Amino acid sequence: MPQPSDKPDTSHFWMPFTANRQFKNKPRMLVAASGMYYYSDDGRQILDGTAGLWCVNAGHCHPKITEAIQRQAGAMDYAPAFQMGHPLVFEAASALVSIAPEGLNRVFFCNDGSEAVDTSLKIALAYHRVRGDGLRHRLIGRERGYHGVGFGGISVGGIAGNRKHFGPALPAVDHLRHPLDIARNAFTRGLPQQGAELADELEQRLLALHDPATVAAVIVEPIQGSTGVILPPAGYLQKLRAICDKYGILLIFDEVITGFGRLGAAFGAGYFDVMPDMIICAKGLTNAAVPMGAVLVRQEIHDAFMDAAPENAIEFFHGYTYTGHPLASAAAIAAIDVYTSEGLFEQAAAMAPFFEQAAHSLKGLPYIKDIRNLGLVCGIELESIPGQPGARAFNVFLKCFWEKNILIRTTGDIIALSPPLIINQMQTEQLFGALAEVLRGL
Repeated sequence: MPQPSDKPDTSHFWMPFTANRQFKNKPRMLVAASGMYYYSDDGRQILDGTAGLWCVNAGHCHPKITEAIQRQAGAMDYAPAFQMGHPLVFEAASALVSIAPEGLNRVFFCNDGSEAVDTSLKIALAYHRVRGDGLRHRLIGRERGYHGVGFGGISVGGIAGNRKHFGPALPAVDHLRHPLDIARNAFTRGLPQQGAELADELEQRLLALHDPATVAAVIVEPIQGSTGVILPPAGYLQKLRAICDKYGILLIFDEVITGFGRLGAAFGAGYFDVMPDMIICAKGLTNAAVPMGAVLVRQEIHDAFMDAAPENAIEFFHGYTYTGHPLASAAAIAAIDVYTSEGLFEQAAAMAPFFEQAAHSLKGLPYIKDIRNLGLVCGIELESIPGQPGARAFNVFLKCFWEKNILIRTTGDIIALSPPLIINQMQTEQLFGALAEVLRGL
């Protein structure tokens, strides 16, 4: 059991997506982690119901991943990816392709999901230009979509709070409506059966308004995670694919959350049997042990850049100092090996029905207006306190952490659960049992 550490000076660190003053008045400090658990600075064992931040899919401090990082740190700390290479980054790309949908066999590495989103948007825009189709400059996202915090990501994203302070972002961006429809689909187990027709507005409204010849790409999350687990209705993603095919528009799946087993498959594209033109991934790519993101691209897109440039020229003017970092590459190789050799995707698929049953056992408790689930992800939407949006769910978060020793995540008045794929039935019962006790006490 970790020993409590000296209390740090919290004044200098400006915390992201955090009520800084509230946190620093009573800090919630994690000092160690192992498997399904964090350990707090006051010596408590905290069940991780969120896989860190949707990212520690294989559980914390997996020895194979830890050892791979330690070994690489002792061999070579850094190598540039500009005009140079190192073996592990090529091995990492091959490992990623080995579990990706067939055809998505070119990989551009970056450092997180936000960078991967912006990379994919730049690839999409540049792809049409190198093909001589420069009219295609428009990007379409979705309301309540979260695509990171770069200017590209907040432009195609649909969360007002993420961009209201920053003025104009990318031009020529529009948004589909999100498919959440509690009135018709409340307490659905798995995919909602109502709402696939919402995909038709891509053709009937947005393409009719903007002209499909000007649209470069549509970007969506298979599951909208950060805004409260919004699931695609059955057939919805297939409709988007068909419309994009009809008009020559690229379809990008942001799988930062759904990638690496969250739905019991390597990627949501495989789970839904819908092939996008690009997949954005991060988080579980390295089990969050070292920051890394990637864009998986169809070979035809990659080859268009190769064919359009002179042989000795740089084909794509984009990249990052830490692209394919040696430690991140080592972590990715080890994480993918763990996922496959330990059968974690299959384990998640096998646990999903029990997880679903436990989630829906909360129906009828105070203030619950909807429960949504798929794979090992669950959203529990609560009625808001009048005039205090988000306060009820955040109060549940605090009580769970301080009184029940479980970590949950909230977004607005929605509780989001996404545990490591290694969660077992006893831990699932502990997670939902503790949450039920807190909800009954509201």
